[in-house]
Amino acid sequence: MIHLKVTNLHKRFGGNHVLKGVSFEVNGPELIGLIGPNGAGKTTLTNILDGAIKPTSGTVYLGERRIDQFPPFEVARAGLGRTFQVTRSFRRMTVLENLFVPALALGHSRGRAELTEQAMEVLEFLTIDHLRNEHAQALSGGQQKLLELGRLLMLDPDVIILDEPFAGVHPRLMEVIYAYIRRVNDAGKAIILISHQMDSIFSLSERLLVLNFGDLIADGPPDEVKNDPAVIEAYLGAEEEETA
Repeated sequence: MIHLKVTNLHKRFGGNHVLKGVSFEVNGPELIGLIGPNGAGKTTLTNILDGAIKPTSGTVYLGERRIDQFPPFEVARAGLGRTFQVTRSFRRMTVLENLFVPALALGHSRGRAELTEQAMEVLEFLTIDHLRNEHAQALSGGQQKLLELGRLLMLDPDVIILDEPFAGVHPRLMEVIYAYIRRVNDAGKAIILISHQMDSIFSLSERLLVLNFGDLIADGPPDEVKNDPAVIEAYLGAEEEETA
């Protein structure tokens, strides 16, 4: 059973206290939204979870393994994968070759034929199989997002962090990403979804975590969280004021 346990995470950058004792758990294949205003600490938290940076204090366990001191490739091997707000494809490689990279990086010994079969299944599901021989640099922004999701499927992690997967995506491709999230979650994967698109967050998430200035101010069902006065003031209310 998937069990991600984050305990009392603090992160300081000099005098800037970015995360302030953040604690939460992911038990089983939960679909969790992570929200908060700009500067809330979402990116820092994500970078700690995937091994890109180390916490000042606190721990992260995935199952029985403590992963907060692992480098990113060891975190991936342990079973946690992520996408990035700004996609990071290998732009001079083809779409198909991009999908080979996660399996090779993790040391899988499968042959090219087996990898190609798996990669083609992933591309067909994401509706970009017709682009398999295109170089990644030729893809649109939305197609780049789908390619990054495809690399995650090849990695097959237990916990998936999706960082702004809908940003700059055409509505038709957004429907594909919605389907991806639901299908992967139904297959038993835990998903942490970060997005400023509130409709998407409330539509997909079963549970919401809300960060504000490094503090976790809410953790619960979306209907409860969106009516929490602290959340309304920190995030939803601020958004309403900006759009009023």
